[in-house]
Amino acid sequence: MENTVTPSVFYLLIVWGIVTSVFIILLTWRGVLSSHEDDQIFLDAAEEHMAREQRELVARINTLSRPLLITGILSGVLLLLAGGLWIYEGLRHF
Repeated sequence: MENTVTPSVFYLLIVWGIVTSVFIILLTWRGVLSSHEDDQIFLDAAEEHMAREQRELVARINTLSRPLLITGILSGVLLLLAGGLWIYEGLRHF
C-alpha cells in the first residue's frame, strides 16, 4: 500500500496540530477563568476588593478573545490548506 501523505501535507498537519492544541488550551483557560466570574454581585464600600478582583478577572477574560480568534481562524485555514493540498497531490498522481 502506498503512502498517500506527502511531506508538505505532513508538515502542515503537524503545524495544524500545534495551533489547534494552543487553541484548545486557550479555550480551556478561558473556561476556567469564566467559572470564577460572578454574574451579579452586590457590594458595599467595605467589599471593594471583591469588585476589583471581578474587574481584573473580566479584563483577563477579554484579553483572551483576540488570541482565541486568531488561533481558531488559523487552525481552520491550516486544516483546509492541508486538505486541499492532499486532494491536489492525489489528483496530480492520477
